[in-house]
Amino acid sequence: MLIKKVIPLLPLFLLWMGSIALQAQTGKAKLLPETANQEDLPANEYLQQKLQPIRDNFKRINSTTRWSRIKKIDLPQTGEGGIATFYYQKGKLEKIVSRQFGETFQQLNEYYLLNGQLSFVLERYYRYNRPIYYDSTAMKAANDTEAFAIDSSEIEEDRSYFERGTLLHLVNNQDCGAPFAADYLKEEQQRILADYKRLRQLK
Repeated sequence: MLIKKVIPLLPLFLLWMGSIALQAQTGKAKLLPETANQEDLPANEYLQQKLQPIRDNFKRINSTTRWSRIKKIDLPQTGEGGIATFYYQKGKLEKIVSRQFGETFQQLNEYYLLNGQLSFVLERYYRYNRPIYYDSTAMKAANDTEAFAIDSSEIEEDRSYFERGTLLHLVNNQDCGAPFAADYLKEEQQRILADYKRLRQLK
């Protein structure tokens, strides 16, 4: 009888634990900020015309300060907690932002829609220099030279441009600027669209 009473409460307990973990992490590590009032990076000349509508839409959406509706949903599958935020204007979904946390990372993904279709994705991955719990005591015990320090962490950023479900262009802040191989672009397209589809199913 006790088991039957406890099982229905399990999802609520897990959600509460995820919230506690999220609060603990955000207290130690500064949050990656959502994009606000920013223009996109300059586009390559050979893609200028195709990318311009995508870049203009990115600027328009991230400059919006008033939304008709904002909906937040917890992401229970993440290690240390996470949340997805859906932004609507006049009943139309314009942007999704997902924020995920782990012991060694923080990830912020922004999905921008144009005419109801995915047009631009900005992914930022905060790779911590040490796990979030790795303080000076742990450092000394391991005979290490570093403890967790947010300022010593690295941020990797990907900008992905879509047209009718096809990944047209990808920019990474850590590459040399050379074009990516077609096979790699196809893999990234499948990964991003799968993540986007999962988020759309949440709402």
